[in-house]
Amino acid sequence: MKILIIEDNEKLAKSVKKGLEQEGYAADYLTDGEAGQRRIEVNSEDYDLVILDLMLPKRDGLAVCRNWRDQDIVIPVIMLTAKDTIEEKIVGLDSGADDYLVKPFSFEELLARIRALLRRPPEVLPVQLKIHDLVLDNTTRKVFRGKREIKLTNKEFALLEYLMRHPNQVLDREQLISHVWDFAFDSFSNLVDAHIKNLRKKLESKNDEKILETIRGVGYRIKG
Repeated sequence: MKILIIEDNEKLAKSVKKGLEQEGYAADYLTDGEAGQRRIEVNSEDYDLVILDLMLPKRDGLAVCRNWRDQDIVIPVIMLTAKDTIEEKIVGLDSGADDYLVKPFSFEELLARIRALLRRPPEVLPVQLKIHDLVLDNTTRKVFRGKREIKLTNKEFALLEYLMRHPNQVLDREQLISHVWDFAFDSFSNLVDAHIKNLRKKLESKNDEKILETIRGVGYRIKG
């Protein structure tokens, strides 16, 4: 597995690179957003995952990640941020990041999140899942609500896919973490909440029927 680190704190970038290499990963690092964006645009097949800082010189991490997603580059992205607010995390997820990590972080937690993103094998699924006017196509990895295409991040797609495979079932956070992230980790619970909030915003525009329900104190379900 090869990982690209885009982080302007060179001391941190070198430290993460060294740690990853000791764990058996190959790793490169760059220190500005423009260089990082170009590297993945040209060499996306060379990397399995990107660790992307939010605040970067020349182009910030949000703009870099959005640019990749606009070009249908689906490489997994862990975004590093210094702000631990739900709003900041949602902005990062909405830009196309699959996960976030708040600075300062432990290297063990970073490794856990990397493993969670890289671990899942491709699943054999029906070509399409459909609930009411919501359609998820696992072959094209596209989602439509009626005629409107809904752009989702990798983790949002996986989360919606799992919910749609269990219509009318209340799924708690632990189930979602286990099946979507493949990892049992307490600090992932607010990650689920952030993804659900963002997913609901994308799925339910003003005139749409409400389809994603929160069952307070229990979990979430898709109405079949």
